[in-house]
Amino acid sequence: MIEFLSGRLVEKFPTHVIIDCNGVGYLVNISLNTHADLPNDENCKLFIHYAVSVDVRSGASNHVLYGFSGLQEREFFRLLISISGISAATARMVLSSMTPKEIQNAVVLENIAAFKAIKGIGPKMAQKIVVELAGKIEKTEEVNQISLSPSNTNQNEALSALIALGFDRNNSRKVVAKVVENEGADIPVEDLIKLALKQL
Repeated sequence: MIEFLSGRLVEKFPTHVIIDCNGVGYLVNISLNTHADLPNDENCKLFIHYAVSVDVRSGASNHVLYGFSGLQEREFFRLLISISGISAATARMVLSSMTPKEIQNAVVLENIAAFKAIKGIGPKMAQKIVVELAGKIEKTEEVNQISLSPSNTNQNEALSALIALGFDRNNSRKVVAKVVENEGADIPVEDLIKLALKQL
Protein backbone atom coordinates (compact mmCIF):
# COMPACT_ATOMS: atom_id res chain seq x y z
CA MET A 1 0.00 0.00 0.00
CA ILE A 2 2.79 2.43 0.94
CA GLU A 3 6.12 1.79 -0.80
CA PHE A 4 8.12 4.59 0.82
CA LEU A 5 7.83 7.89 2.69
CA SER A 6 9.95 10.89 1.81
CA GLY A 7 9.88 14.05 3.89
CA ARG A 8 11.38 16.06 6.70
CA LEU A 9 12.54 14.21 9.79
CA VAL A 10 10.70 15.96 12.65
CA GLU A 11 11.62 13.66 15.54
CA LYS A 12 14.15 10.84 15.79
CA PHE A 13 14.28 8.17 18.46
CA PRO A 14 16.11 4.79 18.58
CA THR A 15 12.83 2.92 18.08
CA HIS A 16 10.78 5.28 15.89
CA VAL A 17 10.75 8.52 13.91
CA ILE A 18 8.16 11.06 12.87
CA ILE A 19 8.33 12.19 9.25
CA ASP A 20 6.50 15.27 7.93
CA CYS A 21 5.25 14.49 4.43
CA ASN A 22 3.54 17.58 3.02
CA GLY A 23 2.03 18.54 6.36
CA VAL A 24 1.09 15.01 7.49
CA GLY A 25 3.17 13.49 10.29
CA TYR A 26 3.78 9.75 10.08
CA LEU A 27 5.03 7.74 13.06
CA VAL A 28 7.31 5.02 11.70
CA ASN A 29 8.90 2.21 13.72
CA ILE A 30 12.57 1.60 12.88
CA SER A 31 15.52 -0.62 13.79
CA LEU A 32 18.74 0.59 15.36
CA ASN A 33 20.53 0.07 12.04
CA THR A 34 18.12 2.41 10.28
CA HIS A 35 18.38 4.86 13.17
CA ALA A 36 22.14 5.01 12.62
CA ASP A 37 21.68 5.68 8.89
CA LEU A 38 19.26 8.60 9.31
CA PRO A 39 20.19 12.29 9.63
CA ASN A 40 19.01 14.25 12.65
CA ASP A 41 16.68 16.83 11.14
CA GLU A 42 17.03 16.77 7.38
CA ASN A 43 14.90 15.29 4.62
CA CYS A 44 14.95 11.52 4.52
CA LYS A 45 13.42 8.56 2.74
CA LEU A 46 12.28 5.32 4.34
CA PHE A 47 11.08 2.17 2.60
CA ILE A 48 7.87 1.09 4.30
CA HIS A 49 6.29 -2.15 5.44
CA TYR A 50 2.64 -1.50 6.26
CA ALA A 51 1.19 -3.91 8.83
CA VAL A 52 -2.44 -4.30 9.88
CA SER A 53 -3.58 -6.50 12.76
CA VAL A 54 -7.12 -7.08 13.98
CA ASP A 55 -8.15 -7.73 17.57
CA VAL A 56 -10.31 -10.87 17.56
CA ARG A 57 -12.43 -9.78 20.52
CA SER A 58 -13.16 -6.16 19.70
CA GLY A 59 -12.69 -6.26 15.96
CA ALA A 60 -10.54 -3.13 16.19
CA SER A 61 -7.70 -2.87 13.67
CA ASN A 62 -4.19 -1.65 14.43
CA HIS A 63 -2.18 -0.02 11.64
CA VAL A 64 1.62 0.16 12.04
CA LEU A 65 4.34 1.47 9.74
CA TYR A 66 7.84 -0.02 9.79
CA GLY A 67 10.55 1.95 8.03
CA PHE A 68 13.93 0.91 6.64
CA SER A 69 16.81 2.90 5.22
CA GLY A 70 17.41 0.29 2.52
CA LEU A 71 15.45 -2.26 0.50
CA GLN A 72 17.60 -5.13 1.73
CA GLU A 73 16.75 -4.51 5.37
CA ARG A 74 13.04 -4.34 4.55
CA GLU A 75 13.29 -7.59 2.60
CA PHE A 76 14.92 -9.31 5.57
CA PHE A 77 12.20 -7.96 7.86
CA ARG A 78 9.59 -9.53 5.59
CA LEU A 79 11.48 -12.80 5.42
CA LEU A 80 11.74 -12.93 9.21
CA ILE A 81 8.06 -12.25 9.88
CA SER A 82 7.14 -14.94 7.35
CA ILE A 83 8.63 -17.48 9.77
CA SER A 84 6.05 -18.93 12.15
CA GLY A 85 6.67 -17.62 15.67
CA ILE A 86 8.55 -14.49 14.59
CA SER A 87 6.58 -11.32 15.34
CA ALA A 88 7.28 -7.89 13.90
CA ALA A 89 8.78 -6.88 17.25
CA THR A 90 11.16 -9.87 17.20
CA ALA A 91 12.12 -9.22 13.58
CA ARG A 92 12.93 -5.62 14.45
CA MET A 93 15.02 -6.86 17.41
CA VAL A 94 17.01 -9.11 15.04
CA LEU A 95 17.59 -6.21 12.64
CA SER A 96 18.63 -4.00 15.55
CA SER A 97 21.19 -6.58 16.64
CA MET A 98 22.54 -7.62 13.23
CA THR A 99 22.95 -5.95 9.85
CA PRO A 100 21.48 -7.69 6.78
CA LYS A 101 25.02 -8.68 5.80
CA GLU A 102 25.63 -10.24 9.22
CA ILE A 103 22.36 -12.15 8.97
CA GLN A 104 23.37 -13.47 5.55
CA ASN A 105 26.73 -14.61 6.90
CA ALA A 106 25.13 -16.28 9.92
CA VAL A 107 22.67 -18.18 7.70
CA VAL A 108 25.30 -19.24 5.16
CA LEU A 109 27.69 -20.40 7.87
CA GLU A 110 24.80 -21.95 9.88
CA ASN A 111 25.83 -19.86 12.86
CA ILE A 112 22.92 -20.60 15.19
CA ALA A 113 24.74 -19.01 18.13
CA ALA A 114 24.57 -15.60 16.44
CA PHE A 115 20.76 -15.67 16.60
CA LYS A 116 20.66 -17.24 20.07
CA ALA A 117 22.55 -14.21 21.36
CA ILE A 118 19.59 -11.97 20.48
CA LYS A 119 17.12 -11.24 23.27
CA GLY A 120 13.92 -13.27 22.99
CA ILE A 121 15.32 -15.94 20.67
CA GLY A 122 15.94 -19.40 22.09
CA PRO A 123 17.90 -22.33 20.60
CA LYS A 124 14.94 -23.83 18.72
CA MET A 125 13.90 -20.52 17.18
CA ALA A 126 17.51 -19.71 16.26
CA GLN A 127 17.81 -23.01 14.43
CA LYS A 128 14.46 -22.44 12.74
CA ILE A 129 15.59 -19.02 11.49
CA VAL A 130 18.75 -20.48 9.96
CA VAL A 131 16.92 -23.37 8.29
CA GLU A 132 14.03 -21.31 6.89
CA LEU A 133 16.07 -18.32 5.80
CA ALA A 134 18.56 -20.55 3.98
CA GLY A 135 15.96 -21.50 1.39
CA LYS A 136 14.28 -18.10 1.23
CA ILE A 137 17.47 -16.10 0.75
CA GLU A 138 18.38 -18.18 -2.29
CA LYS A 139 15.04 -17.39 -3.93
CA THR A 140 15.01 -13.68 -3.16
CA GLU A 141 16.53 -11.52 -5.88
CA GLU A 142 17.14 -8.50 -3.65
CA VAL A 143 19.23 -10.44 -1.14
CA ASN A 144 20.98 -13.03 -3.27
CA GLN A 145 24.43 -11.51 -2.77
CA ILE A 146 25.31 -14.05 -0.08
CA SER A 147 28.54 -13.34 1.76
CA LEU A 148 31.13 -15.98 2.44
CA SER A 149 33.54 -13.49 3.94
CA PRO A 150 32.65 -9.86 4.76
CA SER A 151 35.93 -8.62 3.29
CA ASN A 152 36.13 -10.63 0.08
CA THR A 153 33.93 -9.43 -2.77
CA ASN A 154 35.26 -12.05 -5.18
CA GLN A 155 34.08 -14.88 -2.95
CA ASN A 156 30.67 -13.22 -2.61
CA GLU A 157 30.29 -12.84 -6.37
CA ALA A 158 31.49 -16.36 -7.11
CA LEU A 159 29.12 -17.91 -4.58
CA SER A 160 26.17 -15.87 -5.88
CA ALA A 161 27.00 -16.85 -9.46
CA LEU A 162 27.15 -20.56 -8.62
CA ILE A 163 23.83 -20.41 -6.78
CA ALA A 164 22.29 -18.54 -9.73
CA LEU A 165 23.51 -21.35 -11.99
CA GLY A 166 21.52 -23.80 -9.89
CA PHE A 167 24.21 -25.34 -7.69
CA ASP A 168 23.52 -26.22 -4.07
CA ARG A 169 24.36 -23.40 -1.65
CA ASN A 170 26.22 -25.51 0.90
CA ASN A 171 28.26 -27.40 -1.68
CA SER A 172 29.10 -24.17 -3.51
CA ARG A 173 30.19 -22.50 -0.29
CA LYS A 174 32.52 -25.38 0.59
CA VAL A 175 34.02 -25.57 -2.90
CA VAL A 176 34.60 -21.79 -3.09
CA ALA A 177 36.27 -21.86 0.31
CA LYS A 178 38.50 -24.75 -0.80
CA VAL A 179 39.54 -22.99 -4.00
CA VAL A 180 40.35 -19.79 -2.12
CA GLU A 181 42.36 -21.76 0.40
CA ASN A 182 44.42 -23.36 -2.39
CA GLU A 183 44.75 -20.39 -4.74
CA GLY A 184 44.72 -17.43 -2.37
CA ALA A 185 42.12 -14.78 -1.47
CA ASP A 186 43.16 -12.47 -4.32
CA ILE A 187 42.17 -14.91 -7.07
CA PRO A 188 40.09 -13.15 -9.81
CA VAL A 189 36.39 -13.93 -9.62
CA GLU A 190 36.30 -15.43 -13.14
CA ASP A 191 39.07 -17.90 -12.28
CA LEU A 192 37.45 -18.66 -8.95
CA ILE A 193 34.17 -19.58 -10.66
CA LYS A 194 35.89 -21.70 -13.32
CA LEU A 195 37.88 -23.68 -10.76
CA ALA A 196 34.81 -24.13 -8.57
CA LEU A 197 32.77 -25.41 -11.53
CA LYS A 198 35.33 -28.16 -12.12
CA GLN A 199 34.76 -29.43 -8.58
CA LEU A 200 30.96 -29.24 -8.49
